[in-house]
Amino acid sequence: MKLTVLGCSGSVPSPTSPASSYLVEHDGYRLLLDLGSGAFGPLQRHADPAAIDAVLLSHLHPDHFIDLCPYVVYRLYGPAGRLPAIPLLGPAGTHDRLALAHDPNNRGGLHKVFSFAAVTPGERELGPFRLRFARVQHTVETHAVRVEAGGRSLTYSGDTAACDALVELAAGCDTLLCEASWADEGPHPASLHMSGREAGEHAAKAGVGRLLVTHVPPWSNRDRIGAEAAAKFAASELVTPDASYEI
Repeated sequence: MKLTVLGCSGSVPSPTSPASSYLVEHDGYRLLLDLGSGAFGPLQRHADPAAIDAVLLSHLHPDHFIDLCPYVVYRLYGPAGRLPAIPLLGPAGTHDRLALAHDPNNRGGLHKVFSFAAVTPGERELGPFRLRFARVQHTVETHAVRVEAGGRSLTYSGDTAACDALVELAAGCDTLLCEASWADEGPHPASLHMSGREAGEHAAKAGVGRLLVTHVPPWSNRDRIGAEAAAKFAASELVTPDASYEI
């Protein structure tokens, strides 16, 4: 599998990065994990938007889904004309949330663009991927996902506070793409995000091969967050926009 970081800023876009979005490719299949604020722009650098096969949303905060609005316009009115509907997997209520953001007066039109399916804990197949979902600890319904193909495995945390469900889902995986939104100094709001220390601890408990730290807001101390993660799990690094990784 190949992972490309389209955006990795937490909560809002930064001066140098869109918010959360990741492109996962295997055997010609292209899966988007989230499409947050500003991410449709760099998507066009790394893939033909018409060639995306499916979209998976971890949750429905704007920094993880709002650039589906320009993507809807592209799929309806882009240079190739109206494109066939592709799968869009997300929490219950994804259709209504996207319709409200895009065009509340034409709610039915989104079914021309996406085939909606609700995510629940458990497993499902999508193209060449085996997906496994777990509910994690955030302020809205949020699922981490484990993506497996070709004997390799990637777990994406979505947004989450520290929780055992993420450790169990990521157990033994090759790469954990994990949020860390602040340095380990408090107090911080409960049930919202993790620190760099907590991300490193989750990677160590899960016994993963590599930790990729993401979702750092522009006002947080990236270097300190990265150092905290590395202190708990040596095989860790902060992701950067446009970076690609072989899983």
